[in-house]
Amino acid sequence: MLKDQVANEIKKRVEKMRHRQHKDGSFRYCFEGSIMTDAFLIMLLRTLDLEKESLIKSLTDRIVAKQTKHGLWTLHKDEQENISATVQAYTALLYSGYYKKEDRLLRKAERFIFEAGGISKAHFMTKWMLAVNGLYEWPKLFYLPLSLLLIPPYAPMNFYDLSAYARIHFVPMMVAGNKKFSITSLNTPSLAHLLTRQEHDEWDLQSAPERSSFLYEHMQKLASLPSYIHRLGYQQAERYMLERIEKDGTLYSYASATFFMIYALLALGYDRKSPVITKAIDGICSLVTTCSGDTHLENSTSTVWDTALLTYALQEAGISPKDEMIKRATSYLKSRQHTRIGDWHVHNPNVPAGGWGFSNINTINPDLDDTSAAIRAITRRAMTSPSYLQSWQRGVNWLLSMQNQNGGFAAFEKNTDSTLFTYLPLENAKDAATDPATADLTGRVLECLGKFAGMNQSHPSIKAAVKWLFDHQLEDGSWYGRWGVCYIYGTWAAVTGLRAVGVPKSDKRLLKAINWLKSIQRADGGWGESCYSASRKRYVPLYFSTPSQTAWAVDALLTVRPKEDTSIEQGISFLLNTSAYTSEQTAYPTGIGLPGQFYIYYHSYNDIFPLLALAHYRTLTM
Repeated sequence: MLKDQVANEIKKRVEKMRHRQHKDGSFRYCFEGSIMTDAFLIMLLRTLDLEKESLIKSLTDRIVAKQTKHGLWTLHKDEQENISATVQAYTALLYSGYYKKEDRLLRKAERFIFEAGGISKAHFMTKWMLAVNGLYEWPKLFYLPLSLLLIPPYAPMNFYDLSAYARIHFVPMMVAGNKKFSITSLNTPSLAHLLTRQEHDEWDLQSAPERSSFLYEHMQKLASLPSYIHRLGYQQAERYMLERIEKDGTLYSYASATFFMIYALLALGYDRKSPVITKAIDGICSLVTTCSGDTHLENSTSTVWDTALLTYALQEAGISPKDEMIKRATSYLKSRQHTRIGDWHVHNPNVPAGGWGFSNINTINPDLDDTSAAIRAITRRAMTSPSYLQSWQRGVNWLLSMQNQNGGFAAFEKNTDSTLFTYLPLENAKDAATDPATADLTGRVLECLGKFAGMNQSHPSIKAAVKWLFDHQLEDGSWYGRWGVCYIYGTWAAVTGLRAVGVPKSDKRLLKAINWLKSIQRADGGWGESCYSASRKRYVPLYFSTPSQTAWAVDALLTVRPKEDTSIEQGISFLLNTSAYTSEQTAYPTGIGLPGQFYIYYHSYNDIFPLLALAHYRTLTM
C-alpha cells in the first residue's frame, strides 16, 4: 500500500538526517551556484599574486567540467547559451595559467562570444569585474554620485530606497567604478582579441535618460554638488562597508559583495596587505567547499535556512521536540537569532531585533523567509521552554512588524518598493534594485503565522496579506515566486499560506490555482519548471520532473484536495521512486539569486521538501 511505502520512506529519510547532523546541531549542505564565484576568485587570487595554487587548480577543474559540448557555459541544463557565464569562465581559465587562448576549449568559447556580440553583451557585473582588473575599458559615463548616501532616508530617491542586496553590492561597485579603478599583475591576460568593432558602453549609468527622466535629472543634480560633498559621499561609502563586515571578514557574508569591497578598498587607497583586505580574502576562501565532488566557492553558506527548514520537516514527520536531534537543532537556531540592529531598522524603527539570517555567520541582515522558517522549527519547543518562548515571541513580533503598507511581505526590508531605481539602465534592475512584496514571501509568512501562531483573517495584518495575495494572483491561477523556480514555488507558498489562515478549500481562487497545478503535472507524476521562467516572467515547463518542485506541488494539493486525488497519488509515487531519478533531475537548480544570472542548486532541497510532502500525506492517512 502507498501508505506503508510512505511510512517506510519517512523512516529511512529521518535516519539519514541523524547521520547528517553536525555537533553544533546544524545541518550543513552545499549552496551551489554558477561558476561566477569560482571565476572571480581565480581572478582575484592571480591579480593580488596570492600563492594558493592548489585552490586555483581545483577551481579551474570545476569550471572546465562545467563547459558544454558546444564550448560555452550555461546556468542550467536546458539553457542554450549564456554570454556572461562564458566570458567569466573564459577569463578565469586564462588567468589560471593552465590554459591559453589557442587551446581548443577556449577557441570554441571565443567563437561563441564573438557570435553573441562580444563582451559588451555580458551582464554589467561581469564587465565591472573585467574593468577593475584592467581587461575592459570603463565607460565614460559610469558614475553614480555617492552623495546619494548622504540623502536622509525620509527624502525621496534616497539610498535606502534601494534594496539591501542592491546597496551592499552597489556601494563598492560605485566606489571603484566612479574612480575608474583598475589593477593588474603579471598574471593578467589580454582580452583584446575578444573586443569587437561594435563594442560600446552599454552600461553607462546616465546614458539612457529615456528610461526615466526624473531619475536622470536627480542623478545630474547630485553630480553637480560641490566636490567636498562627493568626498563625504566616499567617506560614507567606506563606513557603510566597514560597518557591515561580519566576523569572518566577509561583507554581509556574501562572497560577491566581498569581492567588490576588496576592489573598492583598493580604489580608496588601502594596501593590498592591509588587515581588512587580508581578512576579507580569508573570509572568501573559508566559503570554499566541495559540491558534487568539485571544489566550489559558495556565495554564502545556507546553514540557518537548511537547518530551520529541515528541523521543521522532521517534526512534521513525527519526530518529537524532545528528541536529541531536534533539541540540538533548535539550540543551534536559537543561538543564531539576531540581536543587532541592521539596515531593516531604517524603514521599521522602534522594533527590537528578532529575525534570523540565511548563513551561519550572518548577524545583521535578517530576512523574513529565514525568520518564518526558524519560528516553525522552534514553536513546539517554545511550548515547554520559557527561553524558547521568549525567542519565538521576538521572532513573531519582528516578522509581523515587517509587513508592507500594501499588505504584502518582502524578503529583507519593509516598504522598500519604490519603482524609481528600477529604471537604472542596468540589467536586472527590476529584479534587484528594490525589495517589493512577493507571493512566495507573503504566502510563507502567512503559513507560519496561521499554522504556528494561530492567526487568521480576523487579524487585520492577516486580512491585508490575504487581500494582497489574491490581488496578485495571475490569470491562469498561479503566482510568481521570486526566490524559487518559480510559478510552482509561488503557487505552493500562496496556497499553503492562504489555507493556513482559514481561506476555505472551496474558494474559487484556490481551486483555480489547484487546477493550474494539476494541468502542468508531467506524465511521470512529477512536476518540473525551467529556470527560464524567472528571466522570461512566464511559466516555462522543464522536460523532466524534479523532486523539490514535485514536493511543492503535492504539498499545495494536499491542503485542498483529498489524499486519494489521482494527481496527489501520482506525485507521491514519484517522490517514492528515488532510484529512478537521474542526476539532471536531482541537480537542477530550483533556487533563484538573480534571474538570468545566478541560480542555486540547494543540495538540501531534495531532503527537505519531499520529506515535508510525505509527512503531510501520512498525516492525512492516519
